[in-house]
Amino acid sequence: MADNKAKSTKPVHKTPPKSPSDPAKDRAAKRLSYDLNSSYEGAMAGEISALEEAFRKFAIHGDTRATGKEMHGKNWSKLCKDCHVIDGKNVTVTDVDIVFSKIKGKSSRTITFEQFKEALQELSKKRFKDKNDEEAVQEIYKLIEGKAPIISGVTKAISSPTVSRLTDTSKFTGSHKERFDPSGKGKGKAGREDLVDASGYVSGYKHAGTYDHKVQGSK
Repeated sequence: MADNKAKSTKPVHKTPPKSPSDPAKDRAAKRLSYDLNSSYEGAMAGEISALEEAFRKFAIHGDTRATGKEMHGKNWSKLCKDCHVIDGKNVTVTDVDIVFSKIKGKSSRTITFEQFKEALQELSKKRFKDKNDEEAVQEIYKLIEGKAPIISGVTKAISSPTVSRLTDTSKFTGSHKERFDPSGKGKGKAGREDLVDASGYVSGYKHAGTYDHKVQGSK
């Protein structure tokens, strides 16, 4: 009976064959997608790169063992001073120290870059009171981006009439004058010691050597 029954046939759905794609076009599309993603990621990174670069420069300042990933309190204070975050009116040194102690961990002596941004956000509210929170953060970032520690204590050459007079060898007298030639160049040992003149002429004779020249010229 099973053979006598009509067998029901189900429609077969076949997937149409894909048209052959151009490998060159596929590679170009993938490259375009990659370039767009890279450009977007680079733009996002560029927004914080200048700030992070400044953070790292200040983090390693004065510490040869520092990695630039963490910043201690001394360099945090220097950054705020050198970048004019501290204005002496809205933000003081005390404010900077309080924020640092608040942001860092209880047992930690340093802050990370993320904590650094939190600290700046805290200070931005005091530094730029006339702006909203977002604008204040951007303004305080601008004070720091691209900056580096200011090196202080470098000795500069002083130019003054008094210094010039004391270093002008043409005005030296006595034994000091004998230590330099007319051009101002030091004579070295000859200017410090009395060397014996074995030329046969008396000291200070200005025509030394002229006799031989005259005799040879008359022949």
